Amino acid sequence: MQVPHLNTIVIVGGGTAGWMTAIALATALRGRYRIRLVESDEIGIVGVGEATIPMIQRFNTVAGIDEAEFLKATNGTFKLGVEFVNWGRLGDRYTHGFGRLGQDLWMVGFEQYWHKMRALGQARDLADYSITRAAARANKFMLPRTDLGNSPLGEITYAYHFDASLYARHLRKLSEARGVERTEGKIVRVTQREHDGHVDAVVMENGERIEGDLFIDCSGFRGLLIEQTLEAGYEDWSHWLPCDRALAVPCESVPALTPYTRATAHKSGWQWRIPLQNRIGNGHVYCSRYISDDEAAHVLLSNLDGKPLADPRPIRFTTGMRKKAWDKNVVAIGLSSGFLEPIESTSIHMIQDAIQRLLDYFPDQGFSATDVEAFNRLSRFHYERIRDFIILHYHANQRDDAAFWQACARMEIPATLRDKIDLFRTHGRLRRVDSELFTEVGWLQVLVGQNIHPQAYHPLVDVQSEEGIRDYMEGVADVIRQCVDFMPDHAAFIDGYCKAPKM
Repeated sequence: MQVPHLNTIVIVGGGTAGWMTAIALATALRGRYRIRLVESDEIGIVGVGEATIPMIQRFNTVAGIDEAEFLKATNGTFKLGVEFVNWGRLGDRYTHGFGRLGQDLWMVGFEQYWHKMRALGQARDLADYSITRAAARANKFMLPRTDLGNSPLGEITYAYHFDASLYARHLRKLSEARGVERTEGKIVRVTQREHDGHVDAVVMENGERIEGDLFIDCSGFRGLLIEQTLEAGYEDWSHWLPCDRALAVPCESVPALTPYTRATAHKSGWQWRIPLQNRIGNGHVYCSRYISDDEAAHVLLSNLDGKPLADPRPIRFTTGMRKKAWDKNVVAIGLSSGFLEPIESTSIHMIQDAIQRLLDYFPDQGFSATDVEAFNRLSRFHYERIRDFIILHYHANQRDDAAFWQACARMEIPATLRDKIDLFRTHGRLRRVDSELFTEVGWLQVLVGQNIHPQAYHPLVDVQSEEGIRDYMEGVADVIRQCVDFMPDHAAFIDGYCKAPKM
């Protein structure tokens, strides 16, 4: 027998998480459900998610968002990867670029030939075999040209940098045009049904009672519904990821508009740099056990490209995840579901991923326990796998100049991460487990970038002659170089495609 459908969905909280959820549901559900979003203009929004990864393109496309208009509205720029400075040893620099490396040859991956030639002292830097890394290094960008056959110019994989608050505003305009009802004001009370504890309404400061069948908690760190009301619990991962504070500040732009995010490791944490059209977003993520707030602010302000445009804004957090992202009739999306520092720009992707998972397991009035359990199991899987990738950056360091980094190098790491590193150390093998976010190419770039190399390469590499491998790799690098020469400057491309009006 068919269980009745839901009638009303209530999203608690706006910001990026709330309005991404609203536009996705409004688009997918085609007006068949009533969607209400409640937010307060008085409650601050944590805006650390200004850099993204390529899957954001899929979200924008499905939501019917025009790329050029969205970038104009958000002061957006393009992103080809993340540059890491000082993460292996002091002075080291590498980029985790999007997209593929090299071209396939016979039975094994390109990286295996690279491992052999590197051991022989005959390999170039990995960036020479990647269109995105080589273009980022040259400050070049263009949209992929799929009309050029097998050219690397057809494989330019990219994401965006943008102002998250302006993105939320842009999504709000589109969402309201598609029927989402917005209520402004503070929630003072949450009520639950007596017989099963499901949330049945949120009560506003003015006394209005907003009822719903499904509630989406996008209330940020405080988790108004999932934690303060339902007490779903939180799993603390600070023993692996000890940074617990951040300071964020914008600064003036500089002439070179770089098409990549930068993460620079300092003595007790790291600093992000995100170039927008009208400013640069900066922040210092740090561990308060190793540095004071005043010292952290000094480090941040001493490493800006231009004059600060505001006072540093403090953010406190505990890295980890909600034990249950879906509990009863409440689904937590965004910071209410957990927090992983934005070292690989995964914050907005995790919102997108949770929205897709909600659509995959969209409930009826019965709220199947089996479906909820499956949702939570997948949520945990993705959180844990991204967590492992972030821990790798900290653990795989050879810094001898700071106690913080030495502690990270010595710490015990999750068994899932240890297995991944051990497999790589033998013959350079990497295996993507199920649909975990980061591919073999991502893991390779961080491992190699932070000076972890395999003891040997895949034996089948030797099916090819050294001369053949050398010619093949030189050919790849030469094609990449010619393609980058053809590409326009990043700033020039933006001027012609999506230049934002002056603020």
